[in-house]
Amino acid sequence: MSVEPSGLVVHINGWPGTGKLTIARHLAERLGARLADNHTLINPAEALFARSDPLYRSLRSAVRQSVFEHLERAAAERSFIFTDALSDDATDTRAFEDCAALAQKRGARFVAVVIDCDVEENLKRLTRAGRSKLHKLTDPEVLLGLRRAHRLLRGRSDRLIEIDVSTLGADEAAAAIAARIAEPSAIR
Repeated sequence: MSVEPSGLVVHINGWPGTGKLTIARHLAERLGARLADNHTLINPAEALFARSDPLYRSLRSAVRQSVFEHLERAAAERSFIFTDALSDDATDTRAFEDCAALAQKRGARFVAVVIDCDVEENLKRLTRAGRSKLHKLTDPEVLLGLRRAHRLLRGRSDRLIEIDVSTLGADEAAAAIAARIAEPSAIR
């Protein structure tokens, strides 16, 4: 008999513009979790340095490392949700594995969520007003290039949840994800 961990680390991965942040906010509410979306970790560097400046990568890495070190020390029953847009390459896999390692260090269950939607819906969401103010990708050609060249990362986790959000609202998607998280884990 194994004991379920009390806390969760949930990693939501999806293309830019699929609704990760909005879904994550609803999910955090449902789970009583704290949210560290990818822009929380990226925007300090984005605000101060151009992406081509070596200080951009350095600051981005330092912020991420500090956040993860602090989360390692948080109360065991706390749950955390991360959002990312990670593809199946080595650099993105390492970023994903940081979340898996955090869950392991915390003794938490690690849930990977991959959200996707059809290309037309993705493009519509990508160009919605307000995204650029948040330093989010808004260029349809960049998104199309990413979708052509890469596959969304589906890393190793205690539970993998894949969901198509083409026709789902954010709260509906969060409810579906929460229901899947609550399902009993398979015996290992």
